[in-house]
Amino acid sequence: MSRTIADVMDTDLDPTMGEEARVEGRAEPRLSVMGQNVGNKERLVSLIGGGALAAYGLRRGSKLGYTLAAAGLGLVARGATGHCPAYGAAHKSTVEAGVPAAATIRQAITIGKAPEDVYRFWRNFENLPKFMDHLESVSLNDDGTSHWVAKAPMGQTASWDAEIVADEPGTYIAWRSLPGSRIVNSGMVSFREAPGGRGAEIRVHLTYQPPAGQLGRAVATLSGEEPKMQIHNDLLRLKRLLETGEIATTEGQSHGERSLKGRLLNKREG
Repeated sequence: MSRTIADVMDTDLDPTMGEEARVEGRAEPRLSVMGQNVGNKERLVSLIGGGALAAYGLRRGSKLGYTLAAAGLGLVARGATGHCPAYGAAHKSTVEAGVPAAATIRQAITIGKAPEDVYRFWRNFENLPKFMDHLESVSLNDDGTSHWVAKAPMGQTASWDAEIVADEPGTYIAWRSLPGSRIVNSGMVSFREAPGGRGAEIRVHLTYQPPAGQLGRAVATLSGEEPKMQIHNDLLRLKRLLETGEIATTEGQSHGERSLKGRLLNKREG
């Protein structure tokens, strides 16, 4: 049976999968000796207070100062990981009940290419890291799912597997992360003729649960890595790549001779 975009949006883009146990429709966090057992508000206090204590201790420079700095770094680690060894040993948790609220992002852009051409480029998921700066790689698994590796702060990476839930060639692609994924997300990208024959209108709808809930979302925003900003910049890079055949390189990196159109865009954007 043919499925409309509305059908996909209503039934499949639901990022409520995860590691929480569901009991009578209510999500209950599992207590774990090694898992997250510090609530988001407490984590934020640990990050801010620990950072301040570590900075003070290092400035002091004495034996007491270094002891304070070590304690501060311990608080920072507690806030960053969401795990407290003492809580774990006592099987205690201050994690707020329920699944963190999902965030929804909608972005759109017009690209001077036929919708079918943009669809084909996007549908080859291995092309995505070419314009999605936060992605390190996307590869296909033997079972038809895909494995995603994203860049994370401090040189770390985060990975998850995803599956296609709807695919209408030349029209839209919808996906979602598999149950148990560290990064719980789902989304859809649609491709259609732009008004006035200006090419393809691309619309991205992404729903995700921020790691560590609203705390993780806040930290991502402060670090310039909030997904709304990422998707906006990714689409600009996709537009440039498909229209000019190149993407502006990182400062300091070499690049080939730029096309005339690329140089004009550079001048305009500068």
